[in-house]
Amino acid sequence: MKQFKLTLALLAGLALASATMTTRADDAKETTITGNMVCGKCTLHITDKCQNVVQVMENGATVNYFLRQNGVSKAEHAAVCHGDSEKVTVTGTVTEEDGKKMMTASKIDVAK
Repeated sequence: MKQFKLTLALLAGLALASATMTTRADDAKETTITGNMVCGKCTLHITDKCQNVVQVMENGATVNYFLRQNGVSKAEHAAVCHGDSEKVTVTGTVTEEDGKKMMTASKIDVAK
């Protein structure tokens, strides 16, 4: 009987964990932002390493979206490193970490 109760409790825990993961995956919907992309280290002097940051105007204030390092983000970095900026539209998932908006870009379109 103890074995049955332990197995039942384990299965209930796994079901709860699975439901939580599914909910979090649904919450990670893609968002699109438009703003000026700059280098967080070379231009803004707010990151230790070169990192793309997209500055967006929201409610009259500039909000920084820090792009996580991935293939999409790295492919566009050379154009903004060392002080240049580009007007971009970025699509990806946004989370907040330590009060910063972090974005994992799935697509970056540079304005022409």
